[in-house]
Amino acid sequence: MAKAPSNKPAAATKTEPAARKGTAKTAAKAVAAKAPAETGKTRATAWKPEAPFIALAPEAKAWPFEEARKLIERLRKIPGGLDRTVLFETGYGPSGLPHIGTFGEVARTTMVRRAFETLTGGNVATRLLCFSDDMDGMRKIPDNVPDKDFLAPHLHKPLTVVPDPFGGKFESFGHHNNAMLRRFLDTFGFEYEFASATDYYKAGRFDDMLIRCAERYQKIMDVMLPTLGPERQATYSPFLPISPSSGRVLYVPMKKVDAKMGEVTFEDEDGTDVTLPVTGGRVKLQWKPDFGMRWAALGVDFEMFGKDHQTNAVIYDRICEILGGVAPHHYVYELFLDDKGEKISKSKGNGLTIDEWLTYAPSESLALYMFQKPRTAKRLFFDVIPRAVDEYLQLIAAYPSQDAKTQIDNPVWHIHGGHPPKAELPISFALLLNLVAASNAHDKDVLWGFIGRHADGATPDKFPLLDHLAGYAVRYYEDFIRPKKVYRAADQVEREALTKLSGALGNANPDATAEELQTIVYDVGRAIPRYQDLTAKGATPDKPGVSNAWFSAIYEVLLGESRGPRFGSFIHLYGIPETRAMIEKALRGELVAKGS
Repeated sequence: MAKAPSNKPAAATKTEPAARKGTAKTAAKAVAAKAPAETGKTRATAWKPEAPFIALAPEAKAWPFEEARKLIERLRKIPGGLDRTVLFETGYGPSGLPHIGTFGEVARTTMVRRAFETLTGGNVATRLLCFSDDMDGMRKIPDNVPDKDFLAPHLHKPLTVVPDPFGGKFESFGHHNNAMLRRFLDTFGFEYEFASATDYYKAGRFDDMLIRCAERYQKIMDVMLPTLGPERQATYSPFLPISPSSGRVLYVPMKKVDAKMGEVTFEDEDGTDVTLPVTGGRVKLQWKPDFGMRWAALGVDFEMFGKDHQTNAVIYDRICEILGGVAPHHYVYELFLDDKGEKISKSKGNGLTIDEWLTYAPSESLALYMFQKPRTAKRLFFDVIPRAVDEYLQLIAAYPSQDAKTQIDNPVWHIHGGHPPKAELPISFALLLNLVAASNAHDKDVLWGFIGRHADGATPDKFPLLDHLAGYAVRYYEDFIRPKKVYRAADQVEREALTKLSGALGNANPDATAEELQTIVYDVGRAIPRYQDLTAKGATPDKPGVSNAWFSAIYEVLLGESRGPRFGSFIHLYGIPETRAMIEKALRGELVAKGS
């Protein structure tokens, strides 16, 4: 590998000184059988897969295992590929505050990493590098900064030179955004190493590869130019010098590329010709060549990225190969959309931030959302949170009773790295939200009064996760449900039906179970012609089914919503007397009048 030229005195101020074959499943079984001494002396992580899962991993169907098997097959084709540390990488562009899509790359990559370690029996060392492209120029001012005018003079400067607009606590805007990302990754417990492009460029860690870029400049241009329009072709260069006069990242053509000296010459913003070494952080690469260069320089084995990169993947791969590297296995995921169906953008600040999700739900629910269907475009907005929470609770509750073959494909296995905690919960998140609505609870202590009635002996100490969920439910209700609640008055049929429901509840056993109460709700609706459904499965003229219109009426009149929980479970939690009182308020028009 070529070395950077030695530093020389500058000439005036215009020149600065200069760096095997087989199926994937067969491969997995073969590697897992090897002794640790054969595949590396150290591990980059203390995580270890459990023996039952090592045996089952080659047949596991979850997508992280599918990708890990492909990675193993790639590594088997590289001499010594499985006898060294395998590098997983994620990239982050700190042009704005980290959003959930950024977190998703780390979460999903970690899932593939754990699947890989399980497939290889824990015998192959791995690393996860989270790389921040913080030397990029700030091309536009993000919408979600407190003072856009403050940043205006620093457009096109590297992000780690742009001052911090959030109070000046950090060295730069780039440092601030890097810190926000790392804070969350640390909170979530990821095992990773953080890397800064600024640090890598300035410390010379890319110098050898940048010299090689100069040596193979024309080959890189031959890859890039056909992808550009005529106007862009005329000015394009893979090298982006940092202007000595303005400090900005310049998109200018190179007048000369001297591979022997490791230097480039260009016209600076003041009109003078400047010669700079490509090493030492004086020059960076355009983002497409930078991708391939980084893969080659670091020996990256796996990287995932969004669909917006998919058409460029062949470019990244080719540049990596031109520079003597082997392109990594990559995985393309679909993009997240905001509530309007538009792509989430860090600079726009649309969609959800990491902190916003964690205000209303536990981090595990976010990890589940990342796990599910990564190649399907999904809306990422506040209204997806309750369902994500309840799906996580259902999966974690089912895990202990499953056999190992089912467990390894359960999303919670991947969310918790093969070691899901015990989580017994007597109530769903959706039911908690409806309880908040019915009780007008403004803090979780009020909710615990109802929860204790539903589950004998339940306390915050015994159910810490449920205690957290109660707090989340209060906050979510106040911010998103309460403002949108619309109660309506019952029509004559509904008034009669609700009156009958109240009477039936008054005659019920005070200790009736949730299922028994649900049966009462069904039987009341079944006796009313409007709600009879003869098309329901098992329905007969003597015992018709009950249409959803009955439950919609209950939710809209009593809860001010179009949907709701199993009403028997709600009554059991909220209380029979309290439910009857709520029905009476609705029939007197008090809920409509109050609007809450």
